[in-house]
Amino acid sequence: MNAIQTIAARASALSAAGYFDHDSDEVVPSPCVSVCRMSADGSLCEGCFRSIAEIRAWSMADDATRRAIWVRLLERAGAPVPARLHSTEQP
Repeated sequence: MNAIQTIAARASALSAAGYFDHDSDEVVPSPCVSVCRMSADGSLCEGCFRSIAEIRAWSMADDATRRAIWVRLLERAGAPVPARLHSTEQP
């Protein structure tokens, strides 16, 4: 499975489990797939497609911001965005 398929599968599984629901009591999980390696130009993680700024912000981000990061990284990867995330407003 390549990186795009891996992140798409993670997003799909989390969405199906309800983690992206706006009324969920669960914290929006990290997109990290334990492939922590930056691209050659240093712009994105090759595993989760987040920027350095997004990785740094994650621990302090609220759920709305985390859902917005998920949307951006999936779009960057060219992976499908689950419907539960698609309606999220990006801060």
